[in-house]
Amino acid sequence: MVTISRRTVLAGAAASPMLAAIGAGTAPAATPSPAGLRRSPQGAGLRVGVGISDVTGPVAENGMMGYSSFEQKSQGLHQRTRARAYVFADAADARVVYVCVDTCMVFQSVHDAVLRRLHDAFGGTYTERNVMLTAVHSHAACGGASHDYAYNLAIMGFQQQVFDSEVNGIVEAITAAHKTLSPGSIAYGRSELTDASVNRSRVAFDRNPQRDKDYYPLGIDTSMRTLRITQGGKDVGAINWFATHCASLTNENYLISGDNKGAAAYFWEHDIKGVRYLDGSPEFVAAFPQTNSGDMSPNLHLEPGKGPTDDEFENTRIIGERQVAAARKAYADADPMSSTTIDSRVMYLDMANQVVDGRFTPDGQQRRTAPACVGAAMSAGSTEDGPAIPLFPEGARNPMVDALGGMNAPVPNWLADAQAPKLVLVAVGLLPPDGWVPHVLKIQIIRIGDLYVVGGPAEFTIVSGLRIRRTVAEELGVPLENVIFQGYANSYSSYCTTPEEYEAQQYEGGSTLFGRNTLPAYQQGYAQLAVALRTGGEVPRGPAPRDMSGFQPNFVAGVTFDEPTPGRAFGDVLVQPKPRAAAGEQVVVEFVTGHPKNNLRHGATFLEVQRQEGGRWIRHADDGDWSTKYRWRREGSNASVARITWDVPKGTPSGRYRIQHFGDQKARDGKISEFTGTSAEFTV
Repeated sequence: MVTISRRTVLAGAAASPMLAAIGAGTAPAATPSPAGLRRSPQGAGLRVGVGISDVTGPVAENGMMGYSSFEQKSQGLHQRTRARAYVFADAADARVVYVCVDTCMVFQSVHDAVLRRLHDAFGGTYTERNVMLTAVHSHAACGGASHDYAYNLAIMGFQQQVFDSEVNGIVEAITAAHKTLSPGSIAYGRSELTDASVNRSRVAFDRNPQRDKDYYPLGIDTSMRTLRITQGGKDVGAINWFATHCASLTNENYLISGDNKGAAAYFWEHDIKGVRYLDGSPEFVAAFPQTNSGDMSPNLHLEPGKGPTDDEFENTRIIGERQVAAARKAYADADPMSSTTIDSRVMYLDMANQVVDGRFTPDGQQRRTAPACVGAAMSAGSTEDGPAIPLFPEGARNPMVDALGGMNAPVPNWLADAQAPKLVLVAVGLLPPDGWVPHVLKIQIIRIGDLYVVGGPAEFTIVSGLRIRRTVAEELGVPLENVIFQGYANSYSSYCTTPEEYEAQQYEGGSTLFGRNTLPAYQQGYAQLAVALRTGGEVPRGPAPRDMSGFQPNFVAGVTFDEPTPGRAFGDVLVQPKPRAAAGEQVVVEFVTGHPKNNLRHGATFLEVQRQEGGRWIRHADDGDWSTKYRWRREGSNASVARITWDVPKGTPSGRYRIQHFGDQKARDGKISEFTGTSAEFTV
């Protein structure tokens, strides 16, 4: 395991040794940074609030988002997915909202719906300017929330349940954070993490200038950057930015999960007095957002599901725990901020038609972006993490593509030239009615004390993120470490490479939709936002994002009705647990159940592992815990079976246990009714 020394943290950071937290080891003591940062006293005007809510979509027969595999439809639940929200307000009541969601992407559709709901609830308090919505990019989350057709192709259309789950959960989390606003303080720390990512596109990375490669001597972004949040003298939250794909779980996994970052959040939050989500918000809300992770894979052996082990769930756990260890180190060494200022700026760019000044292009010449195109490299997918947007070979049929009129828009010579050297397969930006991917995209900078969080609506490679950070830091006149890049923010438009990486036309380059000058166009926009923040000025909002909600086909059949397996009733136990279990063993129970789409059970659970205490049965674990799995399967046409497993963790108290299943069945008349099933007791 290799370590590198940390770079300077914030301007004038206090001279405190910040050892690198990297899984099982530590780095040599770092060189102290210049002294001068002072603690912002409690009650100096800063208020903070935290909140959390459930965003889990249908855990059965819903296409999963990330790999765009037609075969990958949900068949159960490993861990519920969450939205984690943070509200910051300064003495002048300027506010920003930061949200991290255990989904694959935040689509424009969800972003806009959330803002409408916030306006209805809070008027002009929370707007597109001061609300940043981000996703961990879990490849094990539900798909179908987008209004952009390209991102629903493998899902077979827009899924209302998924959309509603995400919008409702995000709004609930923000509302909870709003309600808990009270005097607090913030601090910033950093550590190094070298064994949770690998560069999956090294041949493209190596095309960058030496200055960029020198910043990342290992070819990966090793920085764990942590914002420590305290309220009333009590630690209440942390935001922990680190670049690694949420693709530890492969396209052969069919259980809904927040992947390694959802696991990391769970591990830290559940270390705080064993808090249960069903009892309300945890006492501590820990988000593990992405940064510039476009070329960062958690599959350390550069194969899907390979590395550190050959078990995808074990890899998810290990990569999650390594992020927690690094975040805890940064958290412990965090330096209080000298500023409590809160501010934000936003702009919309039509990325299909940006004129880019030579200041931002590699050759110093004025250049342009182009309408979105998918390249051959994108169709091929990433060999390290899995496939991407599906393109259909001749003769293959997709009812959604047919409903939209096909994908055969011609590629004019000027567009092929503008996208060169990309081999254009589909000009998705030219498909009617207004492209199948978004082209008017939100860019944003929010200020939280001394930190500037730069939100971008794509998957940015580490050097792309670095260049944007440099652009923003130079315009603001602040040290580079005061600027954090945040990908997967507010909308989604595939990838963004550097122009040099684009030339290699690896998967990331083929997925950079708007051509070679995509990154320079973003840099130009962020420079304008940074100048406005520095001077207190404003920037034009730019064009409005298009509304594609009017025609959203869906070719996924709904639940007609449920019936139990022959001779059985709903809730009956088909497989009973063995009478005894020990730590490290698995308890298995099967129940007759209804379709999980009948009730997503937000704020509730599909299962409980219960322990006898006195004369009562108390919940020991549920479907949000790492140790449980809920698998659903269809029996015949309308019957369903729930298979519940519990991997008994080390340290589990001895005693009598049982497993309960909570389900819902749909009658032929459409009425939905709850039921409960209870297993036999067993001893641990």
